[in-house]
Amino acid sequence: MALNIKPLSDRVLIAPVAAETKTASGIFIPDTAKEKPQKGTVVAVGNGTKDHTMTVKIGDSVLYGKYAGTELKLEGKDYLIMREDDILAII
Repeated sequence: MALNIKPLSDRVLIAPVAAETKTASGIFIPDTAKEKPQKGTVVAVGNGTKDHTMTVKIGDSVLYGKYAGTELKLEGKDYLIMREDDILAII
């Protein structure tokens, strides 16, 4: 993915996974009731700071907090930018 964005210091740019549109039993979920995704793929990584080296890398699938990060739209797609500390796990 060739994005013209480079996160600064310990920030990470994440492409969230699309929210589920249907339950396991086949019921369709309306847009107003969809849960905000808490899983995504790392798209860009900052250089870190002198006290903090980055552990995630581009392409990692990660879990993050429900209210973590700042939403932004770039080239027509939705992304989240957050500090690496807001990432809970690499899956």
